[in-house]
Amino acid sequence: MRGDRRTLRQDAASGQPVAHRPPAQPVEAEDAAPPSAVRRQDPGRLPKKGLREALKAAGAAHPERRLQLWFQDEARIGQKGRTAHRWWERGQRPLGLCDKRFTSAWLYAAVCPASGADFALVMPTVSTAVMSLFLDGFSRSLEPDVQAVLVLDQAGWHGARALVVPDNITLVPLPPYSPELNPVERVWLYLRERFLSHQILDDYDAVVQACCDAWNALTATPERLRSLTSYPWLPCVNA
Repeated sequence: MRGDRRTLRQDAASGQPVAHRPPAQPVEAEDAAPPSAVRRQDPGRLPKKGLREALKAAGAAHPERRLQLWFQDEARIGQKGRTAHRWWERGQRPLGLCDKRFTSAWLYAAVCPASGADFALVMPTVSTAVMSLFLDGFSRSLEPDVQAVLVLDQAGWHGARALVVPDNITLVPLPPYSPELNPVERVWLYLRERFLSHQILDDYDAVVQACCDAWNALTATPERLRSLTSYPWLPCVNA
């Protein structure tokens, strides 16, 4: 692994875009210590009665806190870009840029459909250690009286035994092979269509900057994030 990709680029402020503030100091993955007040959770599997029962269980386990429903996912973004639809003159083939190199980064994101709040980090890879760092930063971004019910898929690093899950986060895994149930998937589609297509990115730093710029452009208007992630069945779950 190249030396410039062994650090984890991290932003721990609450509800802020990825790159609107000065960049944080690099944090070495292998030196990251577990947070002081955390415990390991076993996310298990989504209960048979669904997400509503998972929310009830989290509320019963943490009666002193307010529940917030969040969704989380990761997207790989890199030089091997993509093309998208463009307005062009009828009968002519539009021009577009598409790189074929392979340098990439991972955009980790958690969104709250009810409020449009977000938390995102750009990381060089996916692993249990990196996911633990993401959960730590996300935990510190929450208000003190909030218990976040974080819905995520069953990727290996989401349910590993070594994963460190802060006490104010409850993990709820989605059923297998059901990305359509995760609203963050629509966020990735929007980012790729609007901001991450037809680009030539010179190196890893350019990839990271493209991720930050795209996320900043989206989260500048929380109403857009709410419209993308507010699936019609979510009010029924929160009722």
